[in-house]
Amino acid sequence: MQIRDLPYSDPGDPDVRSGPRFLLWLGLSQLTGQLKALSWGLLHQCAIAGLPLCVGLAVQAVVERSGSGLAWAGALIVALGVLIAVGDTMLHRTAVTNWITAAARVQQLLARKTAELGSALTRRVAAGEVVAVSTGDVEKIGWFVEALSRFAAAAFALVLICVGLVLYLPSLGALVALAVPVLALAVLPLLPRATRRADVQREKAGHATELASDTVAGLRVLRGIGGEELFLGRYRRASQEVREAAVRSARMWALISAIQVLLPGVLLIALVWYGATLARDGRIEVGQLVTVYSAATLMLFPLRHFEEIAMAYSFSRPSAQRAVRVLSLSRGARTATAEAVVPEGDLYDPVTGLLAPRGLFTAVVCGDPDEAGRLADRLGGHAEPDGHAPDGAGPDTPTPEAGGSDTKDAGTQGADTHGPEETGPEGTGPDLSEGDASQREGTGTGGAPGSGEDRRLPSVLLGGVPLDELPLGSARTAVLVQDKDPVLLSGTLRELLDVPSSGAVTAEEALAAAQCADVLDALAQASVDADGDHPMDTRITERGRSLSGGQRQRLALARSLVTDPEALVLDEPTSAVDSHTEARVAAGVKRLRSGRTTVAFSSSPLLLDLADRVALVHGGQVVAAGTHRALLRDEARYRAVVTRETDDTAAPAATDRQERLASIDVSRAAGTTEEIEERA
Repeated sequence: MQIRDLPYSDPGDPDVRSGPRFLLWLGLSQLTGQLKALSWGLLHQCAIAGLPLCVGLAVQAVVERSGSGLAWAGALIVALGVLIAVGDTMLHRTAVTNWITAAARVQQLLARKTAELGSALTRRVAAGEVVAVSTGDVEKIGWFVEALSRFAAAAFALVLICVGLVLYLPSLGALVALAVPVLALAVLPLLPRATRRADVQREKAGHATELASDTVAGLRVLRGIGGEELFLGRYRRASQEVREAAVRSARMWALISAIQVLLPGVLLIALVWYGATLARDGRIEVGQLVTVYSAATLMLFPLRHFEEIAMAYSFSRPSAQRAVRVLSLSRGARTATAEAVVPEGDLYDPVTGLLAPRGLFTAVVCGDPDEAGRLADRLGGHAEPDGHAPDGAGPDTPTPEAGGSDTKDAGTQGADTHGPEETGPEGTGPDLSEGDASQREGTGTGGAPGSGEDRRLPSVLLGGVPLDELPLGSARTAVLVQDKDPVLLSGTLRELLDVPSSGAVTAEEALAAAQCADVLDALAQASVDADGDHPMDTRITERGRSLSGGQRQRLALARSLVTDPEALVLDEPTSAVDSHTEARVAAGVKRLRSGRTTVAFSSSPLLLDLADRVALVHGGQVVAAGTHRALLRDEARYRAVVTRETDDTAAPAATDRQERLASIDVSRAAGTTEEIEERA
């Protein structure tokens, strides 16, 4: 694999059982590159190992005054110099290629996992950790893969030199052969302590990175509440902790490096003293002493690779462990087994009992925003981790719409009762199919009740098909989830809206439904064109920072509307706009999504009043369902969330509200934007 061939068409299926196993898998995946680097490394190291012999022959030729011997020795030195240059150049080339391709493979794996999990990734792993894995950790993992082949070549060269010295001059060669293992393994007792200190440093650095990313992401809010100094102080303390940990780690690695210099120095001193004694006694020749000394000196270079591989592994092992923690996440507990088709039908969550009938606009009210975010993820096919259920719900917990008992007497049952959810604008409810009724009548268990064999939460169903059994592409096409903090990528507005879609909704229709006229005007004013007639070609800054929060939210909504999925899930789609704009946006979304399933998480009365069906989620379960006005009249928990009223004001407020509702005679089927604005 060459750098020009990147990216990989398929980065592979990694072994995520542990960090060392992941490193082993990565090394085997780079096997061709590793063998190339090993071959060039052997050529380089063996050429270096041959230099002492040539130098010794040259010295001996000078002593014997042999011109031909000196010429041959010089020619061998030149040949070895060429081999060293070629081997070193190609070793560096292949080693860097291995480093970059290994890092690219890990980055592709992380990008694939990020695309698979979507916004659920940052709910399972801290955003700072994801950033650390995709930047610094990737480089450390690539470093270990690159250093592995160079270390193998160096180890082979050391063995070759020791064997050659023993055969060439046993009296000195045996001393070198016995000393080399001691030199190579002398630092092993210090490596665990150095690794622990390095782990502490990386842990503190990761915490500081998370703190910095969170601070930057919430900088606007911090300025609004005057909390910049508080968070700056926290980051300053975290930074100092990182510095202190780095100094402690550097001291240990400095000690290891010092030992790697001291012990070879002691060996050279002993070798020269003993060799000089043998040469003085006439037991060896001067050329032989020079050869052995030169070989021992050159052995210091491959010995350095032992220190490097130890450092590379100690740094890459926790990095690989963090990468494994991200790569081991999955979008669901099951493997995709269904055909790659987009199912049609009702959207139903057997855990909470939430039902979104096909073709209707369903609103969901949750008192807990975090609970709403988790439920939105579930509706998108991102099941909760094994054994984790929403508060108050579990795999064996019957749901209210599945015939459970935790319901309100008036207007809280499923379609099998005559509660408010059956009450439409004209007193008639939606026509629900038998398949939907069978879904609601299910127990919502992940396995046999009470068996304890399968505690995994059941998947959300679309038309009776579990989403986590669909291939990822089909699941994303079927259900699109827009979270409460959507991200706008940098580029032109045309590029922003150029997303995979059914083609049934144009960009102009989506922008009009999301009430983006003022956004287009702002982009037209910022356009580089003199006439400003091409706002679609105006560039949007990173994350849409040049736009207001409401403008970013509406552009993200328009992008979601363009895709025209079978089911669209919106988490607080109008939280950043004013009431008049909110009314128009809600009406535009309902009009454009007519005949398509839409689920909106919101507590805004304007949006709730437009919904065909409203469900109240409390304690992880749907406890009431019906129309907005019926729930407002009959369900105290619903009123508490929507109107923010207290128990002391609930009774008089309910009486006054009933009187006001009785005086309003607005047909929802023929409602217009002007009427919605007037009510707002």
